[in-house]
Amino acid sequence: MDQIQNWFQQLAASGNLWLLEVFLVVFITLLLAAFVRRILSTIVKHAHKTRNRWDDTIVEAAMAPVRWLIWLVGLCWAAEIAHDVTEESLLKYADSVLRIGIIVLLTWFLVRLVKFGEQNFLKPEQGKPTDPTTVMAVGKLLRIAIIITAALVLLQSMGYSISGVLAFGGVGGIAVGFAAKDLLANFFGGLMVYLDRPFKVGDWVRSPDKEIEGTVEEIGLRLTRIRTFDKRPLYVPNQTFTQISVENPSRMLNRRIYETIGVRYDDADKMQGIVEKVREMLEQHDEIDSEQTLIVNFNAFADSSLNFFIYTFTKTVNWVHYHKVKQDVLLKVLEIVAAEGAECAFPTQTLHLPEGIDLRGGDSR
Repeated sequence: MDQIQNWFQQLAASGNLWLLEVFLVVFITLLLAAFVRRILSTIVKHAHKTRNRWDDTIVEAAMAPVRWLIWLVGLCWAAEIAHDVTEESLLKYADSVLRIGIIVLLTWFLVRLVKFGEQNFLKPEQGKPTDPTTVMAVGKLLRIAIIITAALVLLQSMGYSISGVLAFGGVGGIAVGFAAKDLLANFFGGLMVYLDRPFKVGDWVRSPDKEIEGTVEEIGLRLTRIRTFDKRPLYVPNQTFTQISVENPSRMLNRRIYETIGVRYDDADKMQGIVEKVREMLEQHDEIDSEQTLIVNFNAFADSSLNFFIYTFTKTVNWVHYHKVKQDVLLKVLEIVAAEGAECAFPTQTLHLPEGIDLRGGDSR
């Protein structure tokens, strides 16, 4: 004990006692950071046991910023102690670094909170997920607002006038608007997509005006990424959607079966029975929506066949299942035609010859 007391007296006499103070501050910071990390890990474990995911979100978003905040405060405190003794020019900025660091860490926390909040809305443990397009749009706008606000607060804390910055932004915005008109057009085009919602993430879209068809993967502030059916990414500027027509087959209520079937002219007397039985089959089919338009009629004298057409709608809108239903309908039509003693026609020609003409080869004597 006497040795430790003598050591303290020697440090005080030499004017280096501040080194011990700095060491103690850093050591306490290290212990506090480890303690807080342990506490936060325990809180996360308990939060995961609850049904409410928002407590998990807040704790997980705060873990990293809080640990960095402890180190920031501790190191800035140590730097102030060292500056009071050494008057090192770089150490005098410790207070400014602390203010800027707190703003940055708070911004980091809020951005992480928005990110984890998006995941809660997109993948809720209970209930139906929220529309991904809306969630992504709100999330991006919140992050932009947080970052811009943080930048203005940082400028104010560094001694710059926010009013001057805003005034400069108003004048400079005109010049930027002319220089980046395409960028702004794409931004507002994306905003119109968010507001009008002609499609959302996951929808199958196509345009009759341009060669655009595929599944929407992401609606960005400037570009929309569409995955074509051959799995290639297609990047479309948002401005394009304000100038073209867009179809959204994902929102169709039914899928249509519209087919023409031809039977032979020799089976003309069986046409009435075929049409009636095909109509009856469709009315009783489990996959056909009988509340929609259903037409089966003989409608044309073709070159090689008598044609009747089928016009009806399936209950399903799934592309793969629709083709299974359509196949089943067409196979049943073939069964009905065969059951009536008729045949489906194929292209043929009949040649009529005047009497007395013999087409046999060789000598006709």
